[in-house]
Amino acid sequence: MALMITDECINCDVCEPVCPNQAISPGPDYYVIDPLKCTECVGHFDEPQCQVVCPVACIPQDPNWIETKEQLLAKLKPESTT
Repeated sequence: MALMITDECINCDVCEPVCPNQAISPGPDYYVIDPLKCTECVGHFDEPQCQVVCPVACIPQDPNWIETKEQLLAKLKPESTT
């Protein structure tokens, strides 16, 4: 699954710089996570770094983006240019 940021986000700016996939960006009201880029830090860390640093615990799994570990790892592989 990709992660998501809820409206409980306080825009503290700590999650964006720790994301190894650059999946987190400022949204209109609070930060957002691009589910096409989010790997839950699989392939980088043992646990999602945004969840580790979030002071208000507003980053749950996104039930709309259910993915296996293999699917998350596949996002890390560069796409073929052929």
